[in-house]
Amino acid sequence: MIRRVVAIDGAAGSGKSTLARGLALELGVPYINTGLMYRGLTAAALQHGVDPEDEGALVGLLDGMSFTLSRTNPPELEIEGYASAALTTRDVELTVSTVARHPGVRERLRILQRSLGEDGAVMEGRDIATVVFPDASIKLFLVADEGERSARRARERLGYDPTDIAEALRLRDARDARTNPLKAAPGATVIDTGALDIEASLAEALRIVRLAWDEDES
Repeated sequence: MIRRVVAIDGAAGSGKSTLARGLALELGVPYINTGLMYRGLTAAALQHGVDPEDEGALVGLLDGMSFTLSRTNPPELEIEGYASAALTTRDVELTVSTVARHPGVRERLRILQRSLGEDGAVMEGRDIATVVFPDASIKLFLVADEGERSARRARERLGYDPTDIAEALRLRDARDARTNPLKAAPGATVIDTGALDIEASLAEALRIVRLAWDEDES
């Protein structure tokens, strides 16, 4: 059976989560936001007083964490002991790039990501199509200008100052670029989510997926 993995990469605020969740629902496969795995580890480090620069201690924390798929429709990533609100705090936002830059952390989480997606999934992140699932049947790369990405984050983070959000996004881009440079995988289809609304972006992604899967099965 063809491995039904849709790999979606893009910068923070490029619309990955909205598109990926909608696509997973339409296709009947799990939706996996890999960024939440790094955020979960960051929240655990802050909770337990672990230095985000201590790679060994962070990897040790992962040994005691549970990443599973929910029974919702679509199934989504769950991190035992951490509700969604705990993963989007200001402290997590400011620290997650430091936690994510460690090679040992990234390798351990990539193993978990491959395991979660091995039976098919829509998986989003920064290196899904280039590293985690380079053999994914579909590779999408989302882009949007900085202003649109900041506006999206402001809508997601109600109660935060939009100016602070824009500055945090610029800092996040700079830190992430040093750790894991964002690039489209060979063969990836680029979708400009800044030029399309949510419905149009989803329709375009569905068209790409169904065309490719129909060709694979013919």
